[in-house]
Amino acid sequence: MNKALRKAVIAGNWKMNKTPAEAKELIEGIKPLVAGAGCDVVVCVPYVDLATALEATAGTNIGVGAENCHWEVSGAYTGEISANMLTAMGVKYVIIGHSERRTYFGETDVTVNKRVRAALDSGLTVILCVGEYLEQREQGITAELVAMQTKIALQGVSKDELSRVIIAYEPVWAIGTGKTATAEQANEVCAIIRETVKGLYDEAAANAMTIQYGGSMNAKNAAELLAQPDVDGGLIGGASLKPADFAEIVKAATQG
Repeated sequence: MNKALRKAVIAGNWKMNKTPAEAKELIEGIKPLVAGAGCDVVVCVPYVDLATALEATAGTNIGVGAENCHWEVSGAYTGEISANMLTAMGVKYVIIGHSERRTYFGETDVTVNKRVRAALDSGLTVILCVGEYLEQREQGITAELVAMQTKIALQGVSKDELSRVIIAYEPVWAIGTGKTATAEQANEVCAIIRETVKGLYDEAAANAMTIQYGGSMNAKNAAELLAQPDVDGGLIGGASLKPADFAEIVKAATQG
């Protein structure tokens, strides 16, 4: 991390977990452990938990995000939620392009860009996910692939709007598998993303960009990962459902 240039952000991605009652209990457990954190703290929760999360985090240092949004403002899109619906609730963040959305639900680079555009137009801060599959890493095309995903996702995004974009590097082979990129591997790809942003905008924009690592960061490996110069936080899956573990990651980001 380089806190002199950019924010450190630790965001929990709860995925399809927790009922509203369970969400309230989890947030109540997290709140005292992250109070006064020296980084931004966010919980991204299922749609049904958003109202509960917003109420439970009111007046705290914890921001609330959704896990996806549609690119249209309204229309015949059964089961979808628009970005302006989220902002109307008071939601501040939204995850877009998570590897599970790409793998299981047909998300493409083009639809990721459309969702990014809609989210920014509605005033949300976007946590944009990019990353490669194991076969792509083994083929040696990680750099090209991640750069391409970043370029397409940010098409039409102005430099001013870029201040509301966080990029999360999520190696698909490390999501939910227990496998984790080494700190050096994580930093290498985060640096590639930063260089891509520099090419699209300029050095100042690249230096200001918060780039998270999202591949199974946990309480044990967080400090080593966050010590890397280009890793500015984490998008946390399983560990975000355990208050003590999530707090330990926040602590590592605070001390880094």
